[in-house]
Amino acid sequence: MAPPNKKLVVPIDLKKKPREQELPLHNRWHPDIPPVAEVRTSEVFKIEMVDWTGGAIKDDNSASDVKYIDLSTVHYLSGPIRVVGADGVPAQPGDLLAVEICNLGPLPGDEWGYTAIFDRENGGGFLTDHFPCATKAIWYFEGIYAYSPHIPGVRFPGLTHPGIVGTAPSMELLNIWNERERELEETGLQSFKLCEVLHSRPLANLPSTKGCFLGKIQEGTPEWEKIAREAARTIPGRENGGNCDIKNLSRGSKIYLPVFVDGANLSTGDMHFSQGDGEVSFCGAIEMSGFLELKCEIIRGGMKEYLTPMGPTPLHVNPIFEIGPVEPRFSEWLVFEGISVDESGRQHYLDASVAYKRAVLNAIDYLSKFGYSKEQVYLLLSCCPCEGRISGIVDAPNAVATLAIPTAIFDQDIRPKANKVPVGPRLVRNPDIPKCPYEGNLPTTKNPSASV
Repeated sequence: MAPPNKKLVVPIDLKKKPREQELPLHNRWHPDIPPVAEVRTSEVFKIEMVDWTGGAIKDDNSASDVKYIDLSTVHYLSGPIRVVGADGVPAQPGDLLAVEICNLGPLPGDEWGYTAIFDRENGGGFLTDHFPCATKAIWYFEGIYAYSPHIPGVRFPGLTHPGIVGTAPSMELLNIWNERERELEETGLQSFKLCEVLHSRPLANLPSTKGCFLGKIQEGTPEWEKIAREAARTIPGRENGGNCDIKNLSRGSKIYLPVFVDGANLSTGDMHFSQGDGEVSFCGAIEMSGFLELKCEIIRGGMKEYLTPMGPTPLHVNPIFEIGPVEPRFSEWLVFEGISVDESGRQHYLDASVAYKRAVLNAIDYLSKFGYSKEQVYLLLSCCPCEGRISGIVDAPNAVATLAIPTAIFDQDIRPKANKVPVGPRLVRNPDIPKCPYEGNLPTTKNPSASV
């Protein structure tokens, strides 16, 4: 007999705002956010989710929604979901929760997405000192393929995945997060030598009541006020998984998440149709609403058995990821190298961030020779299935990073040739991409040797 239909545990109505959904969403990590549903191990269940901004970014030709977005409200997550075994015993602290992705995709009737560059003073991105203006590209889906009217001449299959899958932290772990991130925010600029690309961005996003959604907990109550002041933002990945943005976690993948609270309290969101390694523009995948079909198993005592703490407590662990068998197949790549020397020519010591920045800048400048604006290339490299690598991290003083781009995604040959870069009307692209002017006062970085 065929298995029963997948149980829909978190439905989404795209006509409603996040706070109006049947089951309330949340955008913080805290052990006291109550679960909205319960599932048993071995049963396949379905979760629907809004895009990470809750519908704030629109399918139109204006980037003003990107420029003025309220980032205090992201990410909107579906859950938490309490997981119990076949015997009715919930997952316990110290267990591992094995979460298998059985199926996923965009919500039916909402087959579009977007990639964006945030304004430098409202989010920024990896190359925010080079690209300070809010910019947006809309993508439409044709089955497994994506194309954009804002970046013509490109079409590629998406490796669809959730950006966020995570379990709730314990109060002890939450306090560890808040303490170390607060210390970084307060003393980081004085105590750390940071890559210049990071210096003007927030060093951490500390707990804040502004824009806080706590699921079933009613806003304005003393309980809400207490939890909102403690709850961690969902921006970075941490020991609980969270916002890891691993593009290969698609169909057939499995995530082994540490359990810190009774029932695990699994949450997910931030669906991506496609993403490049690093998601460099920050709002850099093809962001979309979507669904996941999941199956969970509980490995009792799995944290101690399989995860070695890398820190002062048994809580300092990290998840394990098992990549699924379904990926786009590309046979030809153009690879760009970067070393840890910045645009001013200054040497950095084995700094992989500077090296990767250099690789991305090299790729942007090269591809802009083929009829694209640099903003278009920056957005493309953030969301197409490109592969980032740390190729060398021991040969002092230079770290070496590479960015590999599949050549088949373009409708022209982008390889270097003896007869120089081709010219002609066929290569003229549409530079009219939704973009807002930068009106701030922060300095921008210019490469004196780059092409215009």
